[in-house]
Amino acid sequence: MRSLIALVMFAVALPTAAASKQEIDAEVREALANFKTQTSAGHELSQKAAGMLVFPSVIKAGVGIGGEYGEGALLVKGKTVAYYNIASASVGFQLGAQARSQIVLFMNDRVLSEFRNSKGWKAGVDGSVALATLGAGGALDTETAKQPIIGFIFSNKGLMYNLTFEGSKISRIHK
Repeated sequence: MRSLIALVMFAVALPTAAASKQEIDAEVREALANFKTQTSAGHELSQKAAGMLVFPSVIKAGVGIGGEYGEGALLVKGKTVAYYNIASASVGFQLGAQARSQIVLFMNDRVLSEFRNSKGWKAGVDGSVALATLGAGGALDTETAKQPIIGFIFSNKGLMYNLTFEGSKISRIHK
């Protein structure tokens, strides 16, 4: 029962925490600067992407039942073209809260167009996101670098592993 109450409180608080365009843009710039310091290989790859979806802060919390939420921006040629949120829910053993940044690179115009034309894009259903892993010396795995959609999950402490985008729903929001 406590976990249900916590989840309801978490869900109710989300809309009131919605950020303005200016706040999202500032947080996106900060996340991109942090991304560049975390992985130069990922940053170089982002320069080749047709589009880049940046969620500067995705909050995940749970006590038995959990959820995550974040707001971000889609950048095409370095300019913000739209705003999105990411959300998911989960059930199972979980306790605590975590904040992290997430970046999704759309490596060609076709996958970017499919994403932009969707009414609510679900990772793993509407498109498979290859989660980036780094090898020796910070080099990106060559197989991952060939994928059409590549995701990075990181915090101020570095690139994070054993996480997934699967099951997350990404929807356009109007700001």
